[in-house]
Amino acid sequence: MILDFLASWDLFRDTYVAGWLIAALLATVGVWVVARDQVFLGVAVSQASALGIAVALWVGYLGGDGGGLEMHGELFPSTLAVAAAIATALVGMRRQPEGGESPEAATAWVFLLAGSVPVLLLSGSPHGLEEVHRLMFSTLLGASASDAWILGAAGLATVVALLLWHRPLLLLAMDPEMASAIGIRRRAVGIAVAVWLGLCVGLAMRVSGMLYSFGCLVLPGLAARSLSREMGPVLWRAPLLAVAAAVPAFVLANGLDMPPAHATVAMLCTFVGLGWLFGRRG
Repeated sequence: MILDFLASWDLFRDTYVAGWLIAALLATVGVWVVARDQVFLGVAVSQASALGIAVALWVGYLGGDGGGLEMHGELFPSTLAVAAAIATALVGMRRQPEGGESPEAATAWVFLLAGSVPVLLLSGSPHGLEEVHRLMFSTLLGASASDAWILGAAGLATVVALLLWHRPLLLLAMDPEMASAIGIRRRAVGIAVAVWLGLCVGLAMRVSGMLYSFGCLVLPGLAARSLSREMGPVLWRAPLLAVAAAVPAFVLANGLDMPPAHATVAMLCTFVGLGWLFGRRG
């Protein structure tokens, strides 16, 4: 099975590398979502990215290019995916206004809107609906070398930011009032994190689809948290667990002719289940 995987490397190298980079990147930024107990925000951000891509396809369809099928890798759909993800992250992380709807209610509204509108927009374009279904189903086969480079750069920037500011970021995620009391600019940092979360999810969604993006965003953090009494170690355990699931899952998927995205998410779910059952909080 391993030899078969190695034999397929030249053909699917970009798919493998991009998939592993997405797993590590989203697992790292997903620690913020897990620390704030806003797991549902992750799926809403991913779904919103799909809406952005669907809008781009719809615009292309109106322009007569057959539903925008050739827009993969171009700037327009990626920009809309990232913009929609950032907007959703900002909505989900805002404070609840007095007498207004909670961020959770707004997040649910975005999720349902982004789940219904893409199908309505592209109902007249069979090829466009195929693209929406691809995004929901999750497939990494469209990944390119440029995708891998972009994801790698985002991952590197994330690591550098965490090395410099991981303590205030974790404090802000777990105890915003204390963070404000010691002088951390709560609003500015929260906006910066929301923008970066949306950017990373938007980039990943364009390559991998919703299931894989959402799974890699929250499952490694949940598994890592079950092994730790404190959130600090989760920052490095989460991406390690993500890669530890993605690499063998890709090998198994190649040997058994299964979708690697689904195999990875299933393995991450297994990690979380085992962590809940047997995890040591020490």
